[in-house]
Amino acid sequence: MTRSPLDTPLHINTPLLRSPHFEIPGAKIWLKMEAMQPSGSFKNRGIGVACQHYVRQGAEVLISSSGGNAGIATAYCGAALSVRVSVVVPENAPQTAIDAMRKFGADVEVSGSTWIEAHEKALALVEENAKKQAVLIHPFDDPLLWPGHATMIDEVVSNGCKPDAVVLSVGGGGLLTGVCHGLRENGLGSCEIVAVETHGAASFAAAVDAGKPVMLDSIDTIANTLGAKQVANAAFATAKDFAITSHLVSDRQALDACTRFLEDHRVLVEPACGATLAAAYDAIPALTNKKNILLIVCGGMGVSLPQLASWDKQLAKGESS
Repeated sequence: MTRSPLDTPLHINTPLLRSPHFEIPGAKIWLKMEAMQPSGSFKNRGIGVACQHYVRQGAEVLISSSGGNAGIATAYCGAALSVRVSVVVPENAPQTAIDAMRKFGADVEVSGSTWIEAHEKALALVEENAKKQAVLIHPFDDPLLWPGHATMIDEVVSNGCKPDAVVLSVGGGGLLTGVCHGLRENGLGSCEIVAVETHGAASFAAAVDAGKPVMLDSIDTIANTLGAKQVANAAFATAKDFAITSHLVSDRQALDACTRFLEDHRVLVEPACGATLAAAYDAIPALTNKKNILLIVCGGMGVSLPQLASWDKQLAKGESS
């Protein structure tokens, strides 16, 4: 009997790989390869759960605001569920991401220079399509997302790995919140978390400094999918239960890590993921004396080899001026 897509997970169990390419003395480095998800990123997990929930409740239109990956995941899940999807993206959304959304059948609208402006437009579209049972699929701040994201930790533990450190990138905080949930549910509350951001999109670091989530004045980074001006309240609150280190990297470090990871593992990821990899390649102090370090290779579809070259030229121009 064929199972309904409403009853079948819309994400896959991704590989857990041990990598020899990170030089952290005494540590085993594990890669949770979320770049292998059907939509190209970890967003597949939580957004799949949310889409299924809302469609069960009668939703006929799924609307997303996205810098790239959340929109692609919503488009993929909408196609699987045979539901119409509309995605609003900001002007800096990569064309590769927009193309991916359209390949999965989504309508894509460009609105505003930042994700927040695109999000406001998405909210307006939900109101306009109320008679069609339209719902918003939030990219990171919906309690439905976090149990879905937490499943990656379930898979890690079921594969025999119990990390004492997890390194991940933070944008709006959906991944951080989900990983915290997964660690807690698996009895790994003592695991240390390294939350990595680029200097131009450091909303979590700003929240740590202020003692509460605060709004950044602007976003200035090539890692556009980290471009939430304020980390979610739930992410900040949940992270307080863990030993957590906020770490910042430059755009150059993130980009170079993408290139190095491509050479080491033959997998192309975007700078938002490269930020995580950079912290491990640099063997930052927070990772000393750890035995099992888990890197969430969150992936990302908004990247291509020509885009990497373009970012490299952009950064080189700034470095020489």
